[in-house]
Amino acid sequence: QVQLVESGGGLVQPGGSLRLSCAASGIIFSIYTMAWDRQAPGKERELVASITSGKRTNYADSVKGRFTISRDNAKNMVYLQMDSLKPEDTAVYYCYVANSRYWGQGTQVTVSS
Repeated sequence: QVQLVESGGGLVQPGGSLRLSCAASGIIFSIYTMAWDRQAPGKERELVASITSGKRTNYADSVKGRFTISRDNAKNMVYLQMDSLKPEDTAVYYCYVANSRYWGQGTQVTVSS
């Protein structure tokens, strides 16, 4: 059974930082591209960042230079370091296995003063 469990969301002031974590189980983690999406209220879900098995990364233009995706294959973990957060980053963030039906439950990130 595949499980993806996100953690690390919360309330942060503009300009602050958060680090999201995603723990994967039930898959051969190291061979898959992993990704983070987000969905803000009233908006469509959008890709935030992805990382391949070879650790090549891709970012949405809106987060380039502020967010960093990484992975630890030994621990079956993928991370999203979010710096210089803006109110428009407020959303539910989801971890998932790219091109699959495997998604986490999401973690809320709220950027507000």
